Amino acid sequence: MSAIDYGNWSQQLRYRLIEILALWEGRVSAPQIATAFGIGREQAQKVLRHYREEVASGNLSYDASLKAFAPAPAFTPRVTRGTLDEYLHLLGSHESLDTPFAGLGLEMASAEAIPMPSRAVSPAVVRRLTRAIRDHQRLEVVYASFNHPDGEERILVPHSLVLAAGRWHARAYCEKHRAFRDFVLTRFCRLPEPAGDRLDDTHGAAHDHDWQTMVTVHLIPDRRLSEPEKRMLEMDFGMQHGELTLHCRGPLVRYALRQLGVNPYHVEADPRAQQLEIANRHALQQWIDW
Repeated sequence: MSAIDYGNWSQQLRYRLIEILALWEGRVSAPQIATAFGIGREQAQKVLRHYREEVASGNLSYDASLKAFAPAPAFTPRVTRGTLDEYLHLLGSHESLDTPFAGLGLEMASAEAIPMPSRAVSPAVVRRLTRAIRDHQRLEVVYASFNHPDGEERILVPHSLVLAAGRWHARAYCEKHRAFRDFVLTRFCRLPEPAGDRLDDTHGAAHDHDWQTMVTVHLIPDRRLSEPEKRMLEMDFGMQHGELTLHCRGPLVRYALRQLGVNPYHVEADPRAQQLEIANRHALQQWIDW
């Protein structure tokens, strides 16, 4: 059954919000629905009740400690895909994801997308992370890396979730290294465990100075290309005055370059293979040290 069978567009959006919040934050309540859609609490309660009884019976159970509904053990997405992308879209952090128009059965021109490897992220892991972010909590995790492929225990204080270069990360303070770092969500070897309040306010996002630093990246067509080839790339990338300008947080610069296929430490012999080069490389040096 497609999402269009669950009622009109407005109803679908409300049901999708319920599923996304329940799956990725571990809780959904009538006040959240009321605030999101500008409706009364009584109407929001009716929306929740209809979802629970008619749309997805058995998906939600009431948790008195949360004063909200939580996902039941057998939770199965009915009006969403159950992907982390949908949660990020809800947060308004990534414009290229599916819009609320998805699934409405509109007549569209034929199109095709290349299937990419699915990097399955555990909803339970994300729920622990989002709760820790919201409540300023520490988490005890077992994290796999190339130095410790079987996993290593660490204490993290997460402050943001990031989709970069096709992978999900948590930006967090690592007590072992006494620094803010990026942690790939698929490398958490087990469910993170709460480890109490963060020890120091300087472990929060406001004191992640690299994260708070906004950086401008200037990219231009490879100088070795002919003028017609340069003009073609200018059109390809929507350049203004022969330059593509990107604005992003300092730690995300390297991910942006990777996504565009720009390697600051390797020059292709064929400029057609490289296409782009960094115009302000010196200014970016601290951000492109891979």
